[in-house]
Amino acid sequence: MLEQPQAHAFSSDSKFDADQQSLLDRAVDFGYELFQGQMDYPESTPGEYWSIRVENCHKAFGSNRVMNGLNLSIPEGMITVVLGPSGTGKSVLIKHLIGLMFPDSGDVKVHGESVPKMRMSELLEMRKRFGILFQDGALFGSMNVYDNVCFPLRQNTNLSEREIAEIVNHRLDEVGLSAAHNKAPSELSGGMRKRAGFARALVLEPEIVMFDEPDSGLDPVRTALLCQLIQKVHAQNGGTYIVITHDIASARRIGEYLAVLWKGRIVQSGDREAMFTSGNPFVRQFLAGAEEGPLGME
Repeated sequence: MLEQPQAHAFSSDSKFDADQQSLLDRAVDFGYELFQGQMDYPESTPGEYWSIRVENCHKAFGSNRVMNGLNLSIPEGMITVVLGPSGTGKSVLIKHLIGLMFPDSGDVKVHGESVPKMRMSELLEMRKRFGILFQDGALFGSMNVYDNVCFPLRQNTNLSEREIAEIVNHRLDEVGLSAAHNKAPSELSGGMRKRAGFARALVLEPEIVMFDEPDSGLDPVRTALLCQLIQKVHAQNGGTYIVITHDIASARRIGEYLAVLWKGRIVQSGDREAMFTSGNPFVRQFLAGAEEGPLGME
């Protein structure tokens, strides 16, 4: 069993009442078994086990503290789901992982390399390791599906149009959009736009694929189908997948490793079975969707 992570309380200037702070402090006092996201898991080389490590990160916008000593490890080669209620800093976390924002203090490491310490040229190269599916697909309205998916290849490689076509047609087939390559984004359903965005995220063969609320705007059936597609493509291609969501059903369906984010900190992380049987009051309430517990409407 790995060494237990230390429990860290919020500093005295946190904007919580005494009962909330006491609950939060106790929430990290639970003992966790193997595979729980400890930062000190031994690696012979950086990035061998953890694709990404967020180490004691703090981030504030004026008086709004979004990260409060956030620690998170993303295991290599798995589908990790980062869950949290709305307004807990999930979008800010994404921007830190790809170097669009930097922490006020702390560090973010991708395969052992510190993102805040990178020069701009290094940042641009690092971002090529990522494929990102944004909430609405983020397709260019002036381009058809084919040209949208081609875009990263035309911008970042010297491949011929024949070579690009081979890659793009393969990815469109992979997500079930072969027949839609000439369609404009406005002609696509919400689910189709997300699949087109997924295909585009894959064309540079990224080591890490990140999904920002992929279930947003989809009905339960289409959400289930998208989750099934994510699992299928991951099984075929491998790599590290990070799904940012608040949808419990999606987390249960595809998450191999889960982390629960609340008030700018990871309350608990671990494999799916450990998380859904957690004794942590925050995790138990959130994953069960229960009314009773430390989470409220604030």
